[in-house]
Amino acid sequence: MADPELQLVARRIRSFPDFPIPGVLFRDISPVLKDPDSFRAAISLLANHLRKAHGGKIDYIAGLDSRGFLFGPSLAQELGLGCLLIRKRGKLPGPTVSASYALEYGKAELEIQRDALEPGQKVVVVDDLLATGGTMRAACDLLGQLRAEVLECVSLVELTSLKGREKLGAVPFFSLLQYE
Repeated sequence: MADPELQLVARRIRSFPDFPIPGVLFRDISPVLKDPDSFRAAISLLANHLRKAHGGKIDYIAGLDSRGFLFGPSLAQELGLGCLLIRKRGKLPGPTVSASYALEYGKAELEIQRDALEPGQKVVVVDDLLATGGTMRAACDLLGQLRAEVLECVSLVELTSLKGREKLGAVPFFSLLQYE
């Protein structure tokens, strides 16, 4: 990891063993948000990746409820784009479309406003962390219902041992930091 900006971000990720349950090593992004230099570096690194990968072909950044909201608007602003909100069920006014995804015990739903974008528009989905991939997969399905083109999904952190990237199928995925 030679990039000084990436090193700055990596140094701000804290690990908490046995949280929220025994056997889980929780990766805490709070210090990244607390430190303006590391947060700025994270946004800059994600934006640079997206510029290289997609040039000016992105129409929107879609932030996932809730921590994707912390990165989505800043990333969109850095790229000169608008930001769409993909929320948990029941949080958005007006007509919405929804997609379900599996949780460890049960299921959940994400929603987006039906008029959030036009068919064919190109979207990048952002969240803080990719674990099992269920939420990000549901977001891609949701955008597909609106006939958007999901160019890529990105996150600050990826937990590689949970193989969430595999749930995304053909949708490209990028993360700044990878942990087992």
